[in-house]
Amino acid sequence: MGNGFQMQDRFADGAQYIGGRLRPGTSGRHQEVVNPATGETVYRYELAGTDEVDAAVAAAREAFPGWSGATPAERSDLLHRFAAVLAGQAEDFAHAESLQCGKPVKLSTEFDVPGTVDNTAFFAGAARHLEGKSAAEYSGDHTSYVRREPLGVVGSIAPWNYPLQMAAWKILPAVAAGNTVVLKPAEITPLTSLMFAQAATEAGLPDGVINIVSGAGRDAGEHLVGHPDVVMTSFTGSTAVGRRVAELAASTVKRLHLELGGKAPFLVFDDADLGAAVNGAVAGALINTGQDCTAATRAYVQRPLYDAFVAGVAGLMETVRLGDPFDPSTDLGPLISHQQRDRVAGFVDRARAYATVVTGGEAPGGALAEGAYYRPTLITGAAQDSEIVTSEIFGPVLVVLPFDTDDEGIRLANDTPYGLAASAWSRDLYRANRATRELRAGCVWINDHIPIISEMPHGGYKASGFGKDMSSYSFDEYTQVKHVMYDNTAVAAKDWHRTVFGDR
Repeated sequence: MGNGFQMQDRFADGAQYIGGRLRPGTSGRHQEVVNPATGETVYRYELAGTDEVDAAVAAAREAFPGWSGATPAERSDLLHRFAAVLAGQAEDFAHAESLQCGKPVKLSTEFDVPGTVDNTAFFAGAARHLEGKSAAEYSGDHTSYVRREPLGVVGSIAPWNYPLQMAAWKILPAVAAGNTVVLKPAEITPLTSLMFAQAATEAGLPDGVINIVSGAGRDAGEHLVGHPDVVMTSFTGSTAVGRRVAELAASTVKRLHLELGGKAPFLVFDDADLGAAVNGAVAGALINTGQDCTAATRAYVQRPLYDAFVAGVAGLMETVRLGDPFDPSTDLGPLISHQQRDRVAGFVDRARAYATVVTGGEAPGGALAEGAYYRPTLITGAAQDSEIVTSEIFGPVLVVLPFDTDDEGIRLANDTPYGLAASAWSRDLYRANRATRELRAGCVWINDHIPIISEMPHGGYKASGFGKDMSSYSFDEYTQVKHVMYDNTAVAAKDWHRTVFGDR
């Protein structure tokens, strides 16, 4: 598929997908989806208002009895068909994701889309393995067992950095477990979420199981979280917004799943493979132009390797090719918007007063000047408590700091309110094992940084939130555990009744 693919035509009926069809919003306010590489508007639509949220929740509520009552095998079969439909439309999805986000097409093609297809296939299988605890006579007089039951209507909110993958992460475990979903994507990147829901309908999932409301957070998002018919909220985004979501969810006693910000440490011990660590740091810091909650942002390097590591990272960063996202040779695309580019530049410019910008630290000129591009940036000489080290930047910026002892390195790595991901680099088994035990993060990589797989959970510690995406562990978020107990004695007067009435 070429660049002639017209989003305005494809979604001419609107950017709300409710009960199996597109419809327009009625908020009276419009939103533009902009290609951040060029500044070109690729789609314009009317935002969802509270009426669309209500309609989507009603559609999900209507679909719930039938979907939750389907057998695991029936849900599994439809999800397998869903994975096949997604795979058949992979090129369309990759194009749309790059168009709305500015992702290099090689990232969309090799990471975002196949990851989503694999995730769908995984949950197609996992739908048949929702298990409770085995039956047993724990009291002696009763047989007990545990059921896992779907919750109802789940209201999910996804971010703009990985629109397709985040839609999948939110929707798939919920529907595999028998729930129905209303997803609010980021209003600046709704295209692939809408395509995802359309593909589900094409695969045969019943109308109303997956609904999309494309609206602003303060309107559609807050109304969705506070809706009385929504029994659970799953949110991925910043810690600041996560606090607001938690407040709203608490007011209606909703179950809550939060995947929030990160400031991942990249811990390099002095016995590490230097070349591997340099490559891993550049890849881990720059993936998705650094707009990744698990991106490597703070590299702590033991002093014997520090100078060589800085030189190696700077040299490799300078070879990274910025360019047209649809050019297969492009390594790094733009940030999501000029506003985000300026935010990142602000962090770097303020850091010049107390640290050294080794390479990067500027927006490119020439043919890329119209886009929201920013050069890969390496910073040294910052203090541990400085803004550039402590704050989530969400851009192509890596800060490197030295450490002396292993104790110091682990302490510095953990010195953050966040705890989503971390990595440690060493050829010493005992050092590596210590790092996996003591680094306070939901995912710890050893001698790598970034890879994720459908079979393993993703979620954080501390201010990075709680609960898990992906893997069978995510079913803990989207199911209610019910204890069922049968009396086996057929005795009318139980011995324990004497605690309420009568004597032995």
